[in-house]
Amino acid sequence: MPSEDDRSSTLQSLRLYLEIYPEEESVVNRFTDFVEKNADFLDRRNTSGHLTGSCLLLDRNCQRILLTHHAKLNRWLQLGGHSEAENNLAAVALREAEQESGLPDIEFLKSSILDLDIHYIPSNSMESGHFHYDVRFLLVATGSNKYALSEESNALAWVSLEQVSEYTQEASIMRMICKAKTIIQ
Repeated sequence: MPSEDDRSSTLQSLRLYLEIYPEEESVVNRFTDFVEKNADFLDRRNTSGHLTGSCLLLDRNCQRILLTHHAKLNRWLQLGGHSEAENNLAAVALREAEQESGLPDIEFLKSSILDLDIHYIPSNSMESGHFHYDVRFLLVATGSNKYALSEESNALAWVSLEQVSEYTQEASIMRMICKAKTIIQ
């Protein structure tokens, strides 16, 4: 269970995000409302939803992103996942990037939140349908780009920023790429 310090830290990160992206006030308000009303806002056992951590992972030249063809959702997505016992969503995003890619040398290109997204996860044999309040970060692989497939993925692919639309039309991924481009240019 997250502590009050964890809740305060999460809410502070959301306020800082809103300062950078004031046009996203409605989504920040939904996140804030969820965090304030749910003591278990990080716990995947919260059947209405929970916060998750994910990332846009760039190669060391900041020309490509690593996409995963998610085994359960059968779609090309960014790397990320549940908090498990971790209460810091940036640490969650980094851990998930390392686990899902097998890449050992990954760093934050930007320490603050890159993007926020709320999306519905359909029910499956393990859990009922629920919402992911996804907090996204911008990471870079600083070493080898040679990834290792995990059990969570059908495939992984380094995709140039200009060719992402050939893999996915996911609006939130395209939004992250636009934000990343303003940071890396």
